[in-house]
Amino acid sequence: MSFQVALNFEDGITRFVECRPDETVAEASYRARINIPLDCRDGACGTCKSLCESGTYDGGDYIDEALTDEEAEQGYCLPCQVSPHSDLVLRIPSSSAAAKTGPAVFAATLADIRRHSASTVEFTLDVDNRERLDFLPGQYVNVVVPGTDQARSYSFSSGPAQRQVSFLVRIVENGAMSAYLTERARVGDRLEFTGPMGSFYLRALTRPALLLAGGTGLAPLLSMLERMAQQPPEHSVHLLYGVTTDQDLVHLDTLEDYADVIPGLTFDHCVADPMSNARNKGFVTGFMNAGTLHDGDADVYLCGPPAMVEAVRAHIASLGVAPVNFHHEKFAPAAVRTTVEAA
Repeated sequence: MSFQVALNFEDGITRFVECRPDETVAEASYRARINIPLDCRDGACGTCKSLCESGTYDGGDYIDEALTDEEAEQGYCLPCQVSPHSDLVLRIPSSSAAAKTGPAVFAATLADIRRHSASTVEFTLDVDNRERLDFLPGQYVNVVVPGTDQARSYSFSSGPAQRQVSFLVRIVENGAMSAYLTERARVGDRLEFTGPMGSFYLRALTRPALLLAGGTGLAPLLSMLERMAQQPPEHSVHLLYGVTTDQDLVHLDTLEDYADVIPGLTFDHCVADPMSNARNKGFVTGFMNAGTLHDGDADVYLCGPPAMVEAVRAHIASLGVAPVNFHHEKFAPAAVRTTVEAA
């Protein structure tokens, strides 16, 4: 028996290792040739101190100078001493390069292309050696545009347990991936991507959560919902989904399906276009208040274009209610990712 440990590095690259209950995370990492920072291996220096964001473990033996009681209560641990009791997610305080590792490379076959509207396309891949691909719900990969030397970043819209992997793409004028998907793509095409990457991913839900999506920023939240469908949360989850025009709305039926199977999940959507046929017209900020944020006792996950992310941040600040955790990711038309963690 072994457990899966996700090592999320400072540069956003995540590597997964299998760790037995009778070995430490550091031992499992070095067995996988991932050199997480270590000096003593005895719980005396604190060099490997990391934040455990999910899972349970035996913290082992260490001295106060390496890890204080207060730090341990906050979820910090020493991988050189930690033995897992479940799957773990650890935030490692170094870059992947410093640990002598990097993103994995995967080859895949294009299995399906779905044109949701003039503005949105979804594509699905059959990944070679799918059992080697692990990711945290919310993460992304860099996909090489076939026939070019360019790559674009896309979040998984599928969950980690699903056999095929899917991605939502907003069609933009003169976009390299947009041109490929709308003009040249054919089922059976071969693609390559690297990853997984990103620190925007679902943590253990220990309080109510508010999920906010702008446009194709819905993709990583769909991945999170798939995980919740497999592991139902104990707290309420509300999703607000905002788009510019009616044609930008996708996967409303999917959200309905998730609401049927995930206890405590509710969702709503809004459209900025005043001529929309939607019940709610305007931006997501118009449907957020202190109650939506549970007066601060909530975790917020936000993914959307930069203007939306900044507008939501300003709106939350104006409410005078700070959520316990605020995870957000911006994406631009060229799919440059900016993930910022705010507690």
